[in-house]
Amino acid sequence: MEVLQEDNGKKGAFFIEVNGSKDAIMTYSWAGDNKIIIDHTEVGDNLRGKGVGYKLVEASVNFMRKQGIKAIPLCPFAKAVFDKKKEYSDVLF
Repeated sequence: MEVLQEDNGKKGAFFIEVNGSKDAIMTYSWAGDNKIIIDHTEVGDNLRGKGVGYKLVEASVNFMRKQGIKAIPLCPFAKAVFDKKKEYSDVLF
């Protein structure tokens, strides 16, 4: 399962497509040049229970580390993952 990303400079998303449909998505908005606000995560019924939400958060962490940016996780799911995985704390704003 490959996590894809789209970004228009104002908003973006990490997502997984199944048969051309975004069945799992985590969206974010840029807050200046050096941070993003993670605002929503949604996983379709066909992908639930497979760790897909964690994969989306992991992809965002890898992106942030590569870009040297930070995150504010307002999405309850993403916030819970960041609280649980202390190894991701370096990308928190």
